[in-house]
Parts: sequence; C-alpha cells; structure tokens
Amino acid sequence: MIKSIRGILIYTAIILIASIVYFVYAYTVYPPVPERETFLSEVGEGFGEVGLWALLFIYARTLLKLVIGKGALVKRILPDYSPPATASIFQQLLGLLDRTHIYVGIATVAIILLHIALMGVPMKILFFPVVLALVVWQGLFGMFLTWRYSPKELKRFSYLVHAQFLTGIMIGIFAYFGHLLIDD
Repeated sequence: MIKSIRGILIYTAIILIASIVYFVYAYTVYPPVPERETFLSEVGEGFGEVGLWALLFIYARTLLKLVIGKGALVKRILPDYSPPATASIFQQLLGLLDRTHIYVGIATVAIILLHIALMGVPMKILFFPVVLALVVWQGLFGMFLTWRYSPKELKRFSYLVHAQFLTGIMIGIFAYFGHLLIDD
C-alpha cells in the first residue's frame, strides 16, 4: 500500500510541476480573461461550487479505499448490501459511498458541464479543454460500466479506465490552475 501511495504522490508532483510550467506560460502569453458578471455566469459559479463538492464526495470514496483497502466485491454487485453492524465507521461510510457513487457521478458530470457552459470559459487555455475531456471521459466510461448492453470487453476496459484516481488528480490540478488564470 505504501508503494502505491508513493506512486500516486510522485504522479501528483509531476502533474503539479507540469501545470505550474504551463500556468506561467499561459499567464505570460495570453491576455487576462475578463470576468463576466451576468446572471448566467453567477448561476454557473454556483454550479461550479456544487460540482467541486460533488467531486470531493466521489474521490473521498477512492481515498477511503486507499486507506482501508479495497472494498469487497459483494458491495459492488449487490446494490442494497449494507455492512454488518460490527463493521467499522469507515467500512460503513464506504458502503454509503459505494451505493451512491453512480448517482452522484451522473449528477457531477451534468453539473460540471453546466458550469462550463454557463461560464463560457476560454478554450485557448489548455487547462479547460483538458478538464472538459477528462470529465466527459470519466462520465462516458462510467456509463459503459453501468449500462447493461455494454459488451464484456468494453466493460472490462471501462473499469480499467474509469477506476483511476489519476484522472481525478488531473481534473483537480488542471481546474485549480485554470481558475487561477480567470479569477482575480
């Protein structure tokens, strides 16, 4: 477990350093993005905050799995499975997060797409199209996992692609630095 956490920290550091380099480049090359104060942009900001909390909720599940070890397969197969009364508070929390993951994930993708559409972010700054692509990527492969008509090969591939904490790290870092370029 320590080796996998070390790998995640190294990956995070690499993405962070690359993002800082690109941030400096974009900050010096592109003109400042004026912040629009319209009704739709204000609503979009609200969606952005809700989307942030939803992402934190989704990735808290992954962090919890890293801390206590991956959950049992029965929790994924049986939708109304509840942990036994002797389960620790972390196992009970993981059960709740497992049961709500699909619904929160669908809502999160929709909320983030609404945020992007309402804010009208500049796509010339690479942080934004990459975050958009990663969110759509996660949503699409998550959909293939839950759609009963997906072929087995596609479901296997979707699980490998969707169940990556690394994508969440990229979404978080890129969105943060992208917002630094817009917000004053």
